[in-house]
Amino acid sequence: MKKISPSLTLLALAINAFAIGSTEFISVGLMPMIVNTLNISLSQAGLTVSLYALGVTVGAPLLTILTGTWNRKTLMVSIMGLFILGNLLSAFAPTFLLLLVGRVLASLAHGIFMSISTVIAADVVRPEKRASAIALMFTGLTVATVIGVPLGTFIGQHSNWHMSFVFIVVIGLIGLIATSILVPKGLPIPGKINLSGLARIFTNKSILMSLFITAFGYGGTFAAYTYLTPILEGTFRFSASTVVIILVAYGVMVAIGNSLGGHLANKNILPALQKMFAALALSLLFLFISASLASQALGLIATLLLGLFAFMNVPGLQLYVVQLAEKFTPKDITLVSAFNIAAFNVGITLGSFVGGQISKGSSVVFTPLGGIIIILLAMFLIRLAQKDQASKL
Repeated sequence: MKKISPSLTLLALAINAFAIGSTEFISVGLMPMIVNTLNISLSQAGLTVSLYALGVTVGAPLLTILTGTWNRKTLMVSIMGLFILGNLLSAFAPTFLLLLVGRVLASLAHGIFMSISTVIAADVVRPEKRASAIALMFTGLTVATVIGVPLGTFIGQHSNWHMSFVFIVVIGLIGLIATSILVPKGLPIPGKINLSGLARIFTNKSILMSLFITAFGYGGTFAAYTYLTPILEGTFRFSASTVVIILVAYGVMVAIGNSLGGHLANKNILPALQKMFAALALSLLFLFISASLASQALGLIATLLLGLFAFMNVPGLQLYVVQLAEKFTPKDITLVSAFNIAAFNVGITLGSFVGGQISKGSSVVFTPLGGIIIILLAMFLIRLAQKDQASKL
């Protein structure tokens, strides 16, 4: 049987990552439509983001543990099947409850996909190519931010939000077919995961603190980002068609920020993260000021700056926790990575919940302030981690 090229396997993973990245944030662009058609409040609509993130939080470590003995290709096909099922349910959901159920099913697929796809990407290439392979797989998520979410929003605006989820189902089907053809059958199987690793992870102060840094540092953005479309349309008075263009530009800035963040975090990770968080907090403050003034020009600049700094911290946060795992719990690197994915989504849940409570109690204009407070918590924890490192030198 002809050997499958690693590049083709990475392409299949990137297609799946594009589908998953598109569905994660699609409801951000669709939120005003979901509010209007289902007659719910903006804070209730925010549950489509926060519950999704909660599903990823649970799905990443739990399903990684439960499927440790599964053939990797069989598992990937099953993951995409679950993903398609969840989005089909969302697409044809007649009620808000069923929409949430669909979102949770898709989120469980998301969680375990992110846990194992990184390992598969590393397994199919030579050791010296692993970082590049992982980065290539993650381009699917970046492209989803640049193209998938705005395109899904555009489809919803010109038909209805149900069709946006149909669009994601189609991408998921393409990913499923690509997985069936391009992912090799004989990939290494981790085997049954030793649950004693849980004790090693959660009794290690440095690793535990890094998970909280991930949750707070990444999650602060979502207090405002979850409600970005209502802010752009309701506060800055941009038209729906203009919002799609702004979301594309936002995605381009995210891609630039991710690239810069990876470069900046290559050395001295904690100081670099501290600077990134400070810049993110300032961009949220600028967004709040711009929204308070209801200035379209300032609002556009603030949104683009938020895109630049919002996810710049991701490469550093991922690298930091892996380095800690290599140092303190080398037997549990995969499990630590799964919990870090969970921490990212705890942050999304926290941020979107805080933003929802703020918008419910006052106005979406004040949601960036909630994000700033969350990010300041991450900056405080980094200071503690730096002091802890210094004391061990």
